[in-house]
Amino acid sequence: MTYILGLSGSLRAQSSNSALLREAARAYGPIAYHEADLRLPLYDGDHETTQGIPPVVIALAAEIAGASAVLISTPEYNKGPSGVLKNALDWISRVKPQPLAGKPVAVMSAAAGRAGGERAQMILRGFLVPFQPRLVIGPELHLANCTEEFDSAQRLTNPLYRDTLATLMTRLRDEAQR
Repeated sequence: MTYILGLSGSLRAQSSNSALLREAARAYGPIAYHEADLRLPLYDGDHETTQGIPPVVIALAAEIAGASAVLISTPEYNKGPSGVLKNALDWISRVKPQPLAGKPVAVMSAAAGRAGGERAQMILRGFLVPFQPRLVIGPELHLANCTEEFDSAQRLTNPLYRDTLATLMTRLRDEAQR
């Protein structure tokens, strides 16, 4: 069975980005889905030199390596991706072989503002370039006013967002089957 790993740039229990990842997993189709825990220590080169890469980072890299594809959703904090997500990428960059290299990846964003995290998503795409994933380029999904877009069961209510997400997941599925 296809295994999809989700990386949410938000640690909040009721995160719209985590809810968006779960909606993406449903839209992808029948899969095994897991959301990674990004509660990692802050990247510190001295720590890496003296103690090595932390076991939680090694475990995250193994999850990425074992996934058929990766979904990433980021909030927008101060016009960029969250520090949580950037820290996770910084740690992952230290693991060899690089688990994101050649991996099908789709990115999305959910934010309270009217642009839906568009700037954060654009910057995130730049962060991913050194990893050389097989990045699905669209359609872009920027979930604006995100706290208003989910019902009580954490399902997307707007058909436009649902349709965009379905198309993005079809393209990710095609890329994963390539």
